[in-house]
Amino acid sequence: MLDEAPAHWLAFRHALHENPELGFEEQATAERVCAWLDELGVQYEHGIGVTGIVAWVQGDQSGGAVRVGLRADMDALPIHETSGVAHASKVDGRMHACGHDGHTTMLLGAVEHFAAHRDFAGTVYFIFQPAEEGVGGASAMIADGLFERYPMDTVYALHNWPALPIGQFGLIEGPIMAGGDRVDITIHGRGGHGGLNPHGCIDPVRIAGDLITQAHAIVGRDIDPLAPAVLSLCSIQAGDLAGFAVIPDTARLSGTLRALDNDTREKLRERLRAICAGLEANYGATIELSIEDKFSVTYNHAGPTAKARAAIASTFGEAALAPNYPPCMGGEDFSYMLDVCPGAYIHVGSGDDAHTHGLHHPAYDFNDRIMAPGIALFVQLARDTLAQGA
Repeated sequence: MLDEAPAHWLAFRHALHENPELGFEEQATAERVCAWLDELGVQYEHGIGVTGIVAWVQGDQSGGAVRVGLRADMDALPIHETSGVAHASKVDGRMHACGHDGHTTMLLGAVEHFAAHRDFAGTVYFIFQPAEEGVGGASAMIADGLFERYPMDTVYALHNWPALPIGQFGLIEGPIMAGGDRVDITIHGRGGHGGLNPHGCIDPVRIAGDLITQAHAIVGRDIDPLAPAVLSLCSIQAGDLAGFAVIPDTARLSGTLRALDNDTREKLRERLRAICAGLEANYGATIELSIEDKFSVTYNHAGPTAKARAAIASTFGEAALAPNYPPCMGGEDFSYMLDVCPGAYIHVGSGDDAHTHGLHHPAYDFNDRIMAPGIALFVQLARDTLAQGA
């Protein structure tokens, strides 16, 4: 089912793409969403979790009290766009490189459907979430009373997935996305002359080299090989390239660790702490280690996952369900909503010959061919849940 999306949906998505906003800064984006909700005559509240919006439509039939939530993210990324599309970002250093412009538009399409077709019992909530890209939007909405103010029995989210062919949907019960932490390390040594007095220094560059080697061995030697895990130190800053004979006082590193279960994630943290403590003792340096929780494990609950698989099969055919679909080591803060409310997270295949760039690539653009299928799936997920019970 790859029907062409109506022109007003495409125009709205392209307008969002041209005007990207970072997490918790989505004021103009939220205003555009609210303006459409006003036009549809749908009730909503704005400002939940800073810039988040919750809208709702109640059915006009009696006999049911099921409440289902549908969620989309709204924020962009600090990336300079190189896609060359006609609707490319007009804001230098900002772009919708993850397709949240498309997700927001698909959710509005679902609002449009239910605003015009209230032939159901129960309530559909539409969650327009800010700040998904690692800055805590889901947690902010939850802290602002999301599920207390708008009680939901089940919640669903979709994400476009360029690595999956268009027409395919990725969905599994249990972990589908990894829990992830940001790691920041500062090594405080003692600088000096790299030729005259290296033996009188505590070289943070040397220590950083040891730290990188030992940290990258954790997964291979300290973690169960049947428990997927990643630890990557991705950046290092120390000294000045012009100072070729200057040993600096400090070195800074940053990276990430990921796992599909909390026990493995904690083991990664423990081993990294132990390595830093050992290097401190060995070299006489001081090492500051910060491990910041960025994403919980995105865990698909059994009942909602079964309903989602049935909705995909009934709407697009059994063949649309990607076989033997593996979990992903990326992170997603919809996970925090799933920690509070049963639900499921679904990857919507968006890869084709015209869309070969992955998420967060500067040449990426959301594939408009999945707009109509995405809306159709949102609608079917809600209708099936309302009809069958949470």
